[in-house]
Amino acid sequence: MLPIRTILHPTDFSERSAYALHLACALTRDYGARLVVLHVAPPPLIISAEGALPLEPDTAARAEKEQLERLEVPDVGVRAERQFAEGDPVTEILRVAGEIHADLIVMGTHGRTGLERLLLGSVAELVMRKAPCPVLTSRTPFPETVSLLDAPVVSTNLAPA
Repeated sequence: MLPIRTILHPTDFSERSAYALHLACALTRDYGARLVVLHVAPPPLIISAEGALPLEPDTAARAEKEQLERLEVPDVGVRAERQFAEGDPVTEILRVAGEIHADLIVMGTHGRTGLERLLLGSVAELVMRKAPCPVLTSRTPFPETVSLLDAPVVSTNLAPA
């Protein structure tokens, strides 16, 4: 069985990341692991007629840092460490995974395919290709538990009609 001591959860604060955070918390609890939640902000730029100019780093990152600190961990029994980085998301996720010796990365994905993925790229796909550990991606919420009363009725009568 794969020993899981440290789980990295990169988040972009999207709904898909929230689903992956639920999964990361469940795995953290089940394995008694350490959970590190990472948000990577792209380098801030102002686009003008003269070109791209970098913004003051403190001003641009403050709101995202605060959002990371306010991010609620859905499982009260799980304590999460938070890390913030600026730069290319793939590069920073891989760097932090190496630094913390992550045994597993749990991240959301938008599930883009075809032309949309070609144009926008896929952070999750690139992380999966280059990560030093297994990567678990999630793009939809877990199915709700179906009550037996709500389940469709299936006939098991095998007698000939």
